[in-house]
Formats: sequence, C-alpha cells, structure tokens
Amino acid sequence: MTKGYQLALSHDRLDPGAEFKTMAAHNTILYVARGSALIAGAAYDLDTAWFGAGPVSYQAGAGGAELWRWELRPIGSECTASALLAAPITTLKVGDGWLMRCDSVALPPGDCAYRHVHQGPGIRCLLEGGIRVKTGGSVHDYGCGEAWFEDGVTPVFAEATGDTLMRFIRVMILPRALQGERSIRYIDDADRDKPKRQTYKIYSDELVEF
Repeated sequence: MTKGYQLALSHDRLDPGAEFKTMAAHNTILYVARGSALIAGAAYDLDTAWFGAGPVSYQAGAGGAELWRWELRPIGSECTASALLAAPITTLKVGDGWLMRCDSVALPPGDCAYRHVHQGPGIRCLLEGGIRVKTGGSVHDYGCGEAWFEDGVTPVFAEATGDTLMRFIRVMILPRALQGERSIRYIDDADRDKPKRQTYKIYSDELVEF
C-alpha cells in the first residue's frame, strides 16, 4: 500500500533526434529548457511545458534538447539516474485533492521576495542569473541548473544576486482549490503592501490524477 508521494526532478539532455520514454504512469511535467522537442507527438519549443498522467515519449529537435522533468511518484518507486532532487510530500493530505503547477518566477538584479510561505511544497530549478535563499536558519546560493526544495510551511526570503535577471522554474503541489489562484502568503504584515517586483509566468496548472 502506498504511504505517500514524493516529487522528483530530473534533467534529460538529448542529442539531436534522440528519444526518451518514461515507463511508469506518473503525473509528469516536462519543461523545455534548451532546444525543442516532440512530446507525445506534439511540437514544443523553448520555454514551454507539457503535463500528463501516463507514460510519455519525447524526441529532441534538430538542435538537441534539455528537458526538465518533474514527476509525482509513490514513495519507494525508483527515480531515474538523472534525478537531481527528490523530496516527500508531507504537508498536504492525499485525500484532499492536489494540483500540479509549473510556473516561472523572475526578479530584477538585487531585488528580493519578502519572507513568505506557499500553500504547498515544490522543487525549484534556477534557469537564469543567481539567487540566495534564506530559510530555516540557513542561507544557500544557487547557480543555473541547481535545484532546491521548499516545503511550503517554512518561511523563505529570497534575493536575486549578480547583475542580471534571475529566473527559476518551479513545480508545486497545491490544494486543487487553488487552480488559477496565487499560492503565496507573506509572513510579516509590513511586507504585504510593499511594491513587489517579481513577475510570474504559468505554464501548466492541472489537477493530479491518482
């Protein structure tokens, strides 16, 4: 009997024309981080994403491709060798119904996201620039291609480092009632009405199938 689920992120780097196929039926989001690809027979360009709940095959375009693959897996199932990060979903109950959201968050150089939480956990992966994340009493700097997990309940303060735009791609598991709604909650009253310079782009916002 499945006791829970984990969210896992893998990076699939494919040569021109190369194919990859997942064998198990997991709720999956594929994000095209480089190049282009045919996913389930449909064309996807750079900076687009696909969602599905079954096995999927994909093929790199003429210039090759790098796809970031998030999978919602039963705990105990084996992740692929290319998995960067996997974390259990402990802050949401399975029976309440879930949503799997893929979006991007961008911050101008030197700007910040004030202390906040989300209504569900997720894995982020940095696409551009640099970011410093302060949470749970620790500080971590991340560079392009590096990933981190946020449980949704531990407050996070993040700031863009360097002199270029910071942007990361994230996939969160959220209550399905949040479909189309923002998940962020600011911790400090003084921050709620301050101007916010982060921008968002939603790629996929789909209900999880168990």
